[in-house]
Amino acid sequence: MNTRQVIDESVGPYSLSAAFNSDSSCFSVGLDTGFCNFNAGIGVVEMLGQSNYLAIVGGGRNPKFPQNKLVIWDDAKQKAALTLEFRTSVLGIRLSKSRIVVALLNSIHVFAFSNPPQKLSVFETSDNPLGLACLGQKLLAFPGRSPGQVQMIELETGNISIIPAHSTPLRAIALSPDGEVLATASEAGTLIRTFATGNCTKMAELRRGVDHAVIFSLSFSPSNSLLAVTSDKSTLHIFDLPHPHHVGRSQSPASGSEEATNQKWGILGKIPLLPRVFSDVYSFANAHFEMGDEIAPGSPYLPPLRSSLGRPPKGVIGWLDDQTLLVIGSGREGRWEKFVLRDGDDGKRHCLREGWKRYLGG
Repeated sequence: MNTRQVIDESVGPYSLSAAFNSDSSCFSVGLDTGFCNFNAGIGVVEMLGQSNYLAIVGGGRNPKFPQNKLVIWDDAKQKAALTLEFRTSVLGIRLSKSRIVVALLNSIHVFAFSNPPQKLSVFETSDNPLGLACLGQKLLAFPGRSPGQVQMIELETGNISIIPAHSTPLRAIALSPDGEVLATASEAGTLIRTFATGNCTKMAELRRGVDHAVIFSLSFSPSNSLLAVTSDKSTLHIFDLPHPHHVGRSQSPASGSEEATNQKWGILGKIPLLPRVFSDVYSFANAHFEMGDEIAPGSPYLPPLRSSLGRPPKGVIGWLDDQTLLVIGSGREGRWEKFVLRDGDDGKRHCLREGWKRYLGG
């Protein structure tokens, strides 16, 4: 029996992008019709904390700005505060009170958040069509020069570390709120790897599944102890995480403690010589989220089956607290869904969908 709520199919605005701010207290949406007094498309939007500043880039069939132009919009004054122009399209933006980070296809540009913006550094990257970059209080992480590598920069000293995270190109990266753990996923989408940023050692390998998948989003809980993952399987997975401060030097952080032992295969995971899928760490809970399968209006791409280029972002995760998550998606049916972690009568933790709501009017 199908007990799912009927999704409203009325035609309305089209959402080209959606992103949470740094503490997931708000999310911003770029529409094909823009926002405020705009009547043209916004393809990328990033909000600075809970401030009145947003970084925006044009997009859609009728972009408000050229796609190689970044505008820092002051919503309180209803005007552009800063503008930056580049030779190629802006694919990703990260903001802090002191820095503006801009991702292009093959480079990362770092500016001081000042008027006019002062360029601090430029780093070469491998092809980065998703505009991947993570900006923490002390660290900046983004794809390295070789596919699958992560380049990590200490903001205060400029020291550079290279992490050979995967053998195939990166699909998603995330920094924990305390900046001490980095999570990565590749185009394969089967394994999530976590690394201690202090010494770049691998802490754990977390298995999402055995089949190829496109990872949409990685997000750490506020306490840095849980990691949420979404993919094109329309599934949200929640993993327990070891932490650098909690792992003894004499044991493997990926598999040494009882807390990190996978619970999917039970005793089979401890039998030697069996395939590694039996001993890998699996999620302790999962849930279905609504995904859709739309191609963004005006997209220059004709994406293959498992690519998301040209598709509006889906499965973007934001933690409200250690028991509550929101998952947002763009497109014609722009919506957010709320999930909660609950202890079940079976002694296990479960991820339950508590409700959903459209953020686009009909």
